[in-house]
Amino acid sequence: MTRTRLLINIDHIATLRNARKETFPDPVQAALLCELGGADGIVFHLREDRRHITDRDVRLLRKTVRSKLDFELSTAAEIVSICCEVGPELATLVPERREEVTTEGGLDVVASRKRLETVIPQLHDAGIPEVSLFVDPDPEQIRAAADLGADAIELHTGDFANSRGAERKQVLGRLAAGGALARELGLGLHAGHGLDYDNYDTFQDGMPHLDEVSIGFAIVARAVFVGLEQAVRDMAFLVKA
Repeated sequence: MTRTRLLINIDHIATLRNARKETFPDPVQAALLCELGGADGIVFHLREDRRHITDRDVRLLRKTVRSKLDFELSTAAEIVSICCEVGPELATLVPERREEVTTEGGLDVVASRKRLETVIPQLHDAGIPEVSLFVDPDPEQIRAAADLGADAIELHTGDFANSRGAERKQVLGRLAAGGALARELGLGLHAGHGLDYDNYDTFQDGMPHLDEVSIGFAIVARAVFVGLEQAVRDMAFLVKA
């Protein structure tokens, strides 16, 4: 069985800071605590409107993070250029809409094919070793990701997190089938969105061959009560059991 890596999304730390237009809590400091707590990597999303993570954060994170750095981004030319300059270990292309609170679904790889044919090679040419596409467990989207030269996909798990009972079992079945197809096509397999301390065991049972998961909000919320380093340790215990 693949040992699943745990990457922590620190966007919500920046959201809290920016809510009061303060200099704290600092997501760069948060990244250090996450690593101390056992994180295998740090995730951030530099949005076009800079609603949470800022350019300053990105550059300091590149200088200070010692584990895997995952730069989530849209296909906007400005953001792609910054990602190429920063040089993370992983670039994850995600959909982005100004009105959404958080990313609400997977990237439409088929509809975005023309733009992705430019962006994916651009990221690779900049020396970024791994490019992933954030997708729903749709076979057509997964095959398109492979055809375009992506190294991995990240399966959108929001529908799983929001479902219950028989519906959850069905959603997990679709995720498992999508994961199996990704493996068959030679893609790395990541997952994220809405995973937490209560639903992870069920998710893991249905998806035993994940390379890595990206978890953010649940950990930051738990950190309010137990501290960030301990919150990461608690999740790492579940993911790496």
